[in-house]
Amino acid sequence: MRILHTSDWHLGRSFHRVSLLEAQAAYLDHLVATVREHEVDVVLVAGDVYDRAVPPLAAVELFDDALHRLAAVGVPTMMISGNHDSARRLGVGAGLIGRAGIHLRTDPAGCATPVVLPDAHGDVAFYGLPYLEPALVKDVLKAERAGHESVLTAAMERVRADLAKRTDGTRSVVLAHAFVAGGEPSDSERDITVGGVAAVPAGVFDGVDYVALGHLHGCQTVTERVRYSGSPLAYSFSEATHRKTMWLTDLGASGTITAERLDCPVPRPLARLRGRLDDLIDEPALEKHRESWVEATLTDPARPAEPMARLVERFPHTLSLVFEPDRAPEDPLASYAQRLKGRDDQQIAEDFVAHVRGGSAADEQERTVLRGAFDHVRVDDGVREVNR
Repeated sequence: MRILHTSDWHLGRSFHRVSLLEAQAAYLDHLVATVREHEVDVVLVAGDVYDRAVPPLAAVELFDDALHRLAAVGVPTMMISGNHDSARRLGVGAGLIGRAGIHLRTDPAGCATPVVLPDAHGDVAFYGLPYLEPALVKDVLKAERAGHESVLTAAMERVRADLAKRTDGTRSVVLAHAFVAGGEPSDSERDITVGGVAAVPAGVFDGVDYVALGHLHGCQTVTERVRYSGSPLAYSFSEATHRKTMWLTDLGASGTITAERLDCPVPRPLARLRGRLDDLIDEPALEKHRESWVEATLTDPARPAEPMARLVERFPHTLSLVFEPDRAPEDPLASYAQRLKGRDDQQIAEDFVAHVRGGSAADEQERTVLRGAFDHVRVDDGVREVNR
């Protein structure tokens, strides 16, 4: 069975205030053409179809058009909701849409009810594990704890129990939206840390033939059977070195995996430039970035006059300007942003506790309280966004 694995479309997202709808439409054109050209048997979309729970109308229309075109091709498509999606909104009409061969899996309680598709060698069971917010699905899945590993383990136990009841030789594919240990994150993924832990071990998915992951935006192989397709477009400058692709995966008669990366169209290359303003403007070797979307980090000791206007003359598509003056970290003039760089909310809060106490660090009980507060706010924000 030939599988096209993709994820993290983030329909409706902008790139530094530049609309990406045209680029997303071009990607979906490419997706449909790829399905035809490579004689794909099933398309998988591993979550984050939309960029937010209440997407703009233009994004909904683009999604609707994509569903019609995939249905017209006659190739089954399976989608799960991600942490950016509203599972309830995305799942509206799932039963009716399923009759057209578009299978939406957004309800955690249904994770062990597969879409079963036959090929020349027998059945393949496709299980959809939508993003599992631990605090919201712990009781539904009867998980031991409200943590990512615990809820995914409970979901996979249900999957394996269902698979064990099926005909011998039934192959299995799981779609999941999660941060699996060994994956490399970028700046554009929303933090899903719970209790100080974001990643789960790949072993959670043992016992199935292929795991199509979403959430991380870089295409990567965690194990031979556990892979991220990555996002089809770059959504932050941290993805400047990414090669945006989809996985074309052949699932053999005995569950063997052969996977090939297929490139996605690039609307405009990204460039991260760093140096003093005059050097960036005068350096001939940088001419190759003239048509790129540019993030410029200026290291001038003093902020130069009209830096953006001068940069745009050389690089018309400059979108981001960052100031990081060449100063030692202990320099009192070093920026607050520089001092916080690479530190998460929990670490910043703990640093604040130490600061107001004159250097006395937060103890374990206090760190637990802070962690719980951040978890509560993150979950509450997600619930409020979905229920708007």
